[in-house]
Amino acid sequence: MNENITRPTIMEVNINNFKHNISEIKKMVRKDTSIMPIIKANGYGTYINKKLNILNEFDIVGLATVDEGVDVRKIGYKKDIFILNQPFIGELSKVIDNDLVIGLSSTYFLDEVLKQDKNIRVHIEIDSGMGRTGVLPSDIYHFIKKLKNANNIKVEGIYTHLSSADEDETYTKKQLKIFKKMVSVIRSEIGDVKYVHASASNGIINFPNEVFNLVRPGIIIYGYESFKGVYDKISLKPVAKLKSKIIFLKEVEEGTSISYSRRFITKRKSKIATIPIGYADGLRRMLSNKGYVVIRNKKAPIIGNVCMDGIMVDVTDIEGARVNDDVFIWDNDIIKLEKIADLCSTINYEIISTITHRVPRVFVGNENM
Repeated sequence: MNENITRPTIMEVNINNFKHNISEIKKMVRKDTSIMPIIKANGYGTYINKKLNILNEFDIVGLATVDEGVDVRKIGYKKDIFILNQPFIGELSKVIDNDLVIGLSSTYFLDEVLKQDKNIRVHIEIDSGMGRTGVLPSDIYHFIKKLKNANNIKVEGIYTHLSSADEDETYTKKQLKIFKKMVSVIRSEIGDVKYVHASASNGIINFPNEVFNLVRPGIIIYGYESFKGVYDKISLKPVAKLKSKIIFLKEVEEGTSISYSRRFITKRKSKIATIPIGYADGLRRMLSNKGYVVIRNKKAPIIGNVCMDGIMVDVTDIEGARVNDDVFIWDNDIIKLEKIADLCSTINYEIISTITHRVPRVFVGNENM
């Protein structure tokens, strides 16, 4: 562990597992398919976006916002950075200054780009049925006519988002059909482009023959399933463990109230441990009185309300539990990230990506790919 990290609550990030997941993804797609790892939201909370040695193994990386792209430039990454979302008009100077590649999905934004006196590289986004952003197929000829008059825009890609590749084969095939037609139209008007891409994690898993020449894996590069059943289709190794330590132990009598608002009253003489992780660290309050942690390879229930900076757990039945014992919020074995998400009525993406900056990330494994 980094000697400068003194807080007992950390996220442990396994680089070897990350490399394994990338290798498994490569097996699923054609050899000529490029991998663009999606490292937005601080690498889904893992901070892999800050590890230059890892990023340098990829010719292009994907992020959600211009500021995320700027941060990756600042650590020394010199290859292509693609911003998945069309930026705000006021961010164009940052785009130019940091040589970012941006999504282009509307005529009004195209008009603003045309006013710039410097070159900008773009991927054209097609709305093939996601209903979020992108050029509508009915507008494509008008859009391309405007684009063909642009001397300062270099089109390097065409892409779309598949809305339901996890569960709706018919609709996804419809989207892919529309997208292919739009790619053909664009190529006939402006020539070939470097990248064509539609598949994120779900598309890679369920439509491996429809990945074009670039894929955008997100949560699966971190070893977690993008829908139930993924683990049966690809060998993934979870990258992150959220862990802490017991910092306080006490024995209390039956009838003792625990935490704010007295939402838990002991029904027996109990041994209670305090763990320094709370909702300010990203641990959901929904885990109050129904979540668990792992101590000495056994589950211990979270009792009482989750506090801003800590939780209490019942370790009465965990023999030998003592101060400084390791505590896992999820260990990817006894308690999985997906179980935490289920208890919180959400998805694993949200749980891992919202662990806050107060929790230090500690990297283990070989950082050289």
